[in-house]
Amino acid sequence: MDQLTYWIEQAKPMPGAPGVCQLEVSVETWQQLARDIAADGGRLLALWVDCEPAMTVRVAFLTKSIVLVLALAVAESSAGYPGLADSFPAAARMQRAAADLCGVRADDFDTRPWLRHAAWPTRYFPLAPERQAFEKTEAVSDEYRFVRVTGDGVHEIPVGPVHAGIIEPGHFRFSIVGEKILKLEERLGYVHKGIEQRFTQMQLLVGHRLAARISGDSAVAYSWAYCQALEGMAQVVIPPRAAWLRALALECERIANHLGDLGALGNDAGLSFGLAQFSRLKELWLRAGEAAFAQRYLLDFIVPGGTGMDPSVNGLSGLVTCAGMVGATASEIRTIYDEHAGVRDRFTGAGIVTPELAARLGLTGLAGRASGQSFDLRVDLPCEPYTSLSVTKVWRSNGDVAARVEVRFDELSESLRLVEQIVQQLPDGHHLVDVAAPAAGTMGTGIIEGWRGAVFIALTAAKDGLIGRCHPHDPSWQNWPVLEHAVIGNIVPDFPLINKSFNLSYSGHDL
Repeated sequence: MDQLTYWIEQAKPMPGAPGVCQLEVSVETWQQLARDIAADGGRLLALWVDCEPAMTVRVAFLTKSIVLVLALAVAESSAGYPGLADSFPAAARMQRAAADLCGVRADDFDTRPWLRHAAWPTRYFPLAPERQAFEKTEAVSDEYRFVRVTGDGVHEIPVGPVHAGIIEPGHFRFSIVGEKILKLEERLGYVHKGIEQRFTQMQLLVGHRLAARISGDSAVAYSWAYCQALEGMAQVVIPPRAAWLRALALECERIANHLGDLGALGNDAGLSFGLAQFSRLKELWLRAGEAAFAQRYLLDFIVPGGTGMDPSVNGLSGLVTCAGMVGATASEIRTIYDEHAGVRDRFTGAGIVTPELAARLGLTGLAGRASGQSFDLRVDLPCEPYTSLSVTKVWRSNGDVAARVEVRFDELSESLRLVEQIVQQLPDGHHLVDVAAPAAGTMGTGIIEGWRGAVFIALTAAKDGLIGRCHPHDPSWQNWPVLEHAVIGNIVPDFPLINKSFNLSYSGHDL
């Protein structure tokens, strides 16, 4: 038995998502296990800090057999802990965010603030129990040290954080020669909605509503992950019909996002026809969804114990009819994309992330599947009803914009098929059961494969039915740093196209 297998067998199951176990470790085991998991091809899922009842750093890994959560007790916030960025580069920003929120710093080289943005005093930590009062009049400005690139002909183009559109703020600093990009450095988290602190002021049984609004394009994935954690903590098994309705809603959300992205990508490549047609299809799909679920965007469909409503037979029938129409039309437009010389020229070879680089940097979800990282929770760690749906996994290995477009088309087709299958096989029975608030100190996790990638929730109960801690994690945390590599060597005008081919969440960083 190797060392990694030994430690995995010592881990204890956690309530919530299937296949999640936790292991309390020492500093030495923390570092060694991280290296062993990386060497074994494991993936970093999330990293966060719990401040109560004791300061604890937690990290969740996707291993080949389970999701392993390591828990490292930290004596005090000033003590710090060993950073994991050497083994998992995506951990760097997660560690910086945890330091801004909780005051516990990793010993990795990059200690710059990530979420604070001079929005609160340096000694104020929003999640720390001993946090001092927020003094709005206190000077909190700081100088963020961007990495400088020097040399003949090198100059910088700063873009944002305010953009010429309605997207959320994010700063992109390009170092270029001519039009070729030498380096991109991002800075995100400008809005800082205070989501993690707001969770601690809410009741467990209503927290799903905030979870659904963390990143609005992934409302179903977040609210399902939250409810999955809560129901596991409360030892509640939802009715089969509720599980299938949740999967139906999740695939509907995936379809809507793929339709929107495929149109935007065509437009960025100079084919406004693509934008017009996919915008039309998305609107028809959202209308069919509203007829079935009483909401265009399903912010309140998934609730503790099941679903907030039970779609009518006519609503579900209309959804299936629309799915057939969308699939047939999207197939025709795909042929146009494939045969259009200008679109092919813009898509092919742009923003390449090789499978080797994707594995090293932890690229995940849709973007990862376009670069040879074929992991999909619906197949590799399924919850009900995906154990019965036989999802076809989609992936490519060329890692460019064209590959990310192909994955979207294929996943769109597969999700449309799943919608029809789910409606045809939808079990009878109730769609909702009662859920009582779990005992204080109980902790659970939820993991759902959203359209962008794996959405993760770590939830802890406090007394009086309150949330003690809720850490939500968006797959964009792993993928934003990879975008910085994908654009190297490309021309500046191709950045919007490459960026859209990832379509990562700004809001998912504003915790």
